[in-house]
Amino acid sequence: MTLVQLKYIITVAGENSFNDAAKVLFISQPSLSAAVRSLEKEIGFDIFVRSKAGITVTAKGAEFIGYAKSVMEQYELLDAKFISQTKVRKTFSVSMQHYTFAVSAFVELVKQYGMDEYEFEVHETKTYDVIDNVRNHKSEIGILYLNDFNKNVLTKLFAEYNLQFEPLLECRIYVYLWKGHPLADREEIALEELEEYPCLGFAQGEHNSFYFAEEVLSTYQYKRFIRANDRATVLNLMVGLNGYTLCSGIICEDLNGQDYCAIRLKSNEKMTIGYISRKDAPVSAIGQKYLEEIAKYKDKLLE
Repeated sequence: MTLVQLKYIITVAGENSFNDAAKVLFISQPSLSAAVRSLEKEIGFDIFVRSKAGITVTAKGAEFIGYAKSVMEQYELLDAKFISQTKVRKTFSVSMQHYTFAVSAFVELVKQYGMDEYEFEVHETKTYDVIDNVRNHKSEIGILYLNDFNKNVLTKLFAEYNLQFEPLLECRIYVYLWKGHPLADREEIALEELEEYPCLGFAQGEHNSFYFAEEVLSTYQYKRFIRANDRATVLNLMVGLNGYTLCSGIICEDLNGQDYCAIRLKSNEKMTIGYISRKDAPVSAIGQKYLEEIAKYKDKLLE
């Protein structure tokens, strides 16, 4: 196994084509294919599945490419510092469920570190993708929640993917809605009182299991339910349809504005928001700083 071979497979995966990757790498397509085949033979499994329709990355191949990217990043840092003596920007990436406070913490992190030394990535995405992004080294940290319902299933998946979960915030459940909602003046709301209003959730794509739902009470038989793909659409539906969603109760007016409020749900349910990371890779200094920014929201938790 060589660094050149690792560079080859990363490029093929990025271009999604051997022909296009060969052009980027300035080598012939047969030479590239032979080098990848040799690496696959050495490691004992296929990284890519070839067909007339093109190529796809296998599950083990995606994991291998994730590790390969980490190796190449470390090599580039070593080369820049001790050989070519050029300045290479480090990278930091985080994936998260749709939490405004997690985005706000990311904003604060970027402000503190600036963008001269680091390239930043933030992925506000589906639950399974949060997990998969950390598993495959696309993100160093993933932010999501566990509760009594999904804990066993997700922790089993974490173990299978060599990930670990650490708690950050223990939260009660709140109803998040716009201030013009008919129930916005309540101190507490029962689920039964929300029946005539649509509950808003986030679509989970092909992994549309109750265990991957971002709504804490995912098995409740809602009379009206609408799924959306992004947070901005959910906020628009709150105003347009008097919709609501269930949340941690942490309000970030700097990002969402002052038109929304969180009211305690009449329930004993709780959720634990935490982070996942790879067991074989310690969280970096900038990753630790990001987690410290999120931990500051403990003071903003509603009682």
